[in-house]
Amino acid sequence: MNTARRCSRTACGRAAVNTLTYNYGDQTAVLGPLATYAEPHAYDLCSQHSERLSAPRGWEVLRLAPEKVAAGPTTDDLLALADAVRATPRPAAPSGGGAPVGGHDDTSRGVRRGHLRMLTSD
Repeated sequence: MNTARRCSRTACGRAAVNTLTYNYGDQTAVLGPLATYAEPHAYDLCSQHSERLSAPRGWEVLRLAPEKVAAGPTTDDLLALADAVRATPRPAAPSGGGAPVGGHDDTSRGVRRGHLRMLTSD
């Protein structure tokens, strides 16, 4: 089953990339990003038909640009994250050698590691 929506124009088999709706009261044609769901009073258009769209005389065509999706973190984002990690206070080392090597604290109820405790079945 092919779930890709096709252009609404007759004899056009290209994939739809934009949705066209009309606001008759304002005499406006709105061309925006592809709608999430196909609706009966909206027209899905391919990129070629979207570019060549014209409206009746006296009507306004409103073209909404799709939101840009960030490709990933930028260098500034990574540097800010590194600075934030460096700025976090380190936990103080326990004074008095009560904890065994490795920072584990064995208690009567289980093994404690950091803020988590693993209960042992005895």
